[in-house]
Amino acid sequence: MRNIQILSMVLLFLGTYSCKEAKKETKDTMENVEAMAEEVMEEVEVKTLKFSLEPKSDSNVKGEVSFTEENGTVSMNVGLSGLTPGEHAIHIHEKADCSSADGKSTGGHWNPTFAPHGKWGSQEGYHRGDIGNFTADEQGNATVAFSTDEWCLGCGDETKNLIGKAVIVHQGKDDFVTQPTGDAGGRISCAGIIE
Repeated sequence: MRNIQILSMVLLFLGTYSCKEAKKETKDTMENVEAMAEEVMEEVEVKTLKFSLEPKSDSNVKGEVSFTEENGTVSMNVGLSGLTPGEHAIHIHEKADCSSADGKSTGGHWNPTFAPHGKWGSQEGYHRGDIGNFTADEQGNATVAFSTDEWCLGCGDETKNLIGKAVIVHQGKDDFVTQPTGDAGGRISCAGIIE
């Protein structure tokens, strides 16, 4: 009988010890999983910047623009109202300065690679700010969605960094030929891209 009692005590001790070890291993595993999750979150940093587009050149064109950078790609989303129906150009300009009434305080198209003006992706060349054209509906509303890995938000590469530039909406459409602007007409809405 005494052997059974001793055996029972040994089994109880081993069971208790095993549970403590299992709990410790589970805790260690959870800490490792949490550390890996934090590392992944740091690697997949998502930056988002949002700005209001303000009317220029006596227009009523206003809207919102957002830039989101994730995994090396920047996405631009724009919502506009107050446009005349039809095609309009949208570009990134050199300076985040929307102070002038005509929007010309933003300078020319952003062109850090000194390429000719053209349609985005053209073999003949294009500015980093040559986004292109979009169409406003009969009510004067429009949306623009554009993504590229040729932009960044606040990186050290001045041929890619959007910070300090401006978004300009033009009265007309870009012909992708006329140098250096595409003959897109007046600047009717502006937003400075600042961090």
